[in-house]
Amino acid sequence: MSKVHVPARSRTKLDSVEGDLEVSCHAVVEGTGTPPTLKVSGAVYCEGWNTFECNLSAESLESEDNVAVHGDLEIENDVKVEDGRLEVYGKMTAKRVDVDSALHVRKDLAVEVVNVGGSLEIDGDVRAEDIDVGGSFRAAGEASAEKIDVGGRVSIRSKVDIEKLNVGGAAKVGGGKIGRIDVGGSFESTDSLEFEKINVGGVVRLTNRSKGGDVNVGGSFKVEGDLEFREISVGGKVEIGGSGEGCDVEVGGKVKADKSLRLSGDLEVGGKVEVDEEASARNIEVGGSLRSRKVTAEERVRVGGSIVTEEGVAAQSVRIGRRGRVVGPIKAEQVIIGQDAHAEDIYGKKVMLRNGAHARNVYGEDITIETDCHISGQLQYTGTLRMNDTVLLTDKPQKVEKLPF
Repeated sequence: MSKVHVPARSRTKLDSVEGDLEVSCHAVVEGTGTPPTLKVSGAVYCEGWNTFECNLSAESLESEDNVAVHGDLEIENDVKVEDGRLEVYGKMTAKRVDVDSALHVRKDLAVEVVNVGGSLEIDGDVRAEDIDVGGSFRAAGEASAEKIDVGGRVSIRSKVDIEKLNVGGAAKVGGGKIGRIDVGGSFESTDSLEFEKINVGGVVRLTNRSKGGDVNVGGSFKVEGDLEFREISVGGKVEIGGSGEGCDVEVGGKVKADKSLRLSGDLEVGGKVEVDEEASARNIEVGGSLRSRKVTAEERVRVGGSIVTEEGVAAQSVRIGRRGRVVGPIKAEQVIIGQDAHAEDIYGKKVMLRNGAHARNVYGEDITIETDCHISGQLQYTGTLRMNDTVLLTDKPQKVEKLPF
């Protein structure tokens, strides 16, 4: 196979090369035709600081320093640039790309594997199997890849289709589909996202309707729209701008939903829960306060602070902590009102008011009222009533055949 050599600091016009092309330092190569094109049947070797003012196609490309291609770059096999950067002003295709410093493609990039030590910038679409970048990765168009691994920051403006996204710092995408998301800092999607798992150390923000599996966030999780999920575990707070539907939610701080929150599993919140419409789950445990138009649980509701509803709380068991407060009716098989807590209307089979508790109306089968409690309305029961002498009643207790529920 023959070789063509381009001298250093020269400007050379070539039509085609049958064999390899060697380009010395600071040389410029021009192509022929419209648009200018150079076809090399073999490999292209560059000493660096070289410019190709044409479309370039070859079997492979190697350079020891910076290379610029003012056109399309089509490489059958590998591209390797040591100690420098590669700039392509058109589109680029190759099997494997390895660039030490930076790769900037002004149009689309289609490769199997791309490895960049510094930054990767694509002004068009990206299609790859594996993208590995030490610094930052930016794409203006759509991105499709099996795996993206970036040490610093990722910014993809359009939709994505990614199996695995691993980012050390922050990541921002324009919606689409991602299998697994692992980000050390923050993650944001500016449009609807479908995902399998989100694992983020800091902050997550999703926009529009999103659907996925598990969410694990160390800081805060915000969704500006509806969300379908499997499990949510968040150390700080969760905000859902629409409705949330899933299995389990475990949050250290606060949960807020502008519409409804429906769970087939458990809701466990260390702080407070605010749901504008209905909050429903198998079990609900809240350390602070719970506010919703309606609260429903298949099994139990336990709240350390207050419950504020319009239509009430319904469950098998409802328990309010010490000095808690309930606004709205309670309907349950078992109701326990903690010491010095306040409630309105209580409907239950077994009802217990701890020392100093207050209620308006109490209706139950078996009722136990401890010391210094106060019932300001009706007290009706069908079975047994156990009551301390210090209980303050506005009306006399009534044993009835049927309760009003």
